[in-house]
Amino acid sequence: MNLVERFLSGLIPRLPADDAAQWAHVQGASAEDLQGLRAQWPKVPDSLLALLSRVDGTHFREYPGGEVCVLMLGSDVGDGRYPYYLSSVADIFEDQDQWDDSIRSIYEEWLEEEPEILGNGIDADLPMDRRLCFSQCANNGGTSKLYLDFDPAPGGTVGQVVRYLHDPDSYAVIAPSFDAYLQQLIDSGYAFIDEDQ
Repeated sequence: MNLVERFLSGLIPRLPADDAAQWAHVQGASAEDLQGLRAQWPKVPDSLLALLSRVDGTHFREYPGGEVCVLMLGSDVGDGRYPYYLSSVADIFEDQDQWDDSIRSIYEEWLEEEPEILGNGIDADLPMDRRLCFSQCANNGGTSKLYLDFDPAPGGTVGQVVRYLHDPDSYAVIAPSFDAYLQQLIDSGYAFIDEDQ
């Protein structure tokens, strides 16, 4: 069983009943869409492509069988208990089209005054559209998003997972790779799932 299969086999039985019912509608992205993603980001990890080949997004995603709105990922926010959606391939490209500013151009002098905005290994001058946004939080991305960063600053790792958090704004590396990120979620026992629902 590969990493994505292990992740999904642990996730699906833990989903709340309403989410589990929606999960029946989930379908994977097309081979053409996945090829487009690889063409845009040649270093996209095989594990993300494998996950998208099984689940092409869970953020108010319209599938032939019905809409899917399932929180299936997490981050380090709130001791790993803050949930996130998986973006579809279309969502990923839409996010890329929304802005190409760099972190430095967004925050300007604040970056010097508040160095905690930018974590180690993250290039403040890289346009945001060079990063692949694969997930947004339960607040429709307004509070937090997750990115794959293929152009790190010194000290970073190609393919590292960067978490953006709003108010107070910060960017931090939360995993050295997407594989390591999925393994962290497994090892946490899927802490982001609210099992009381």
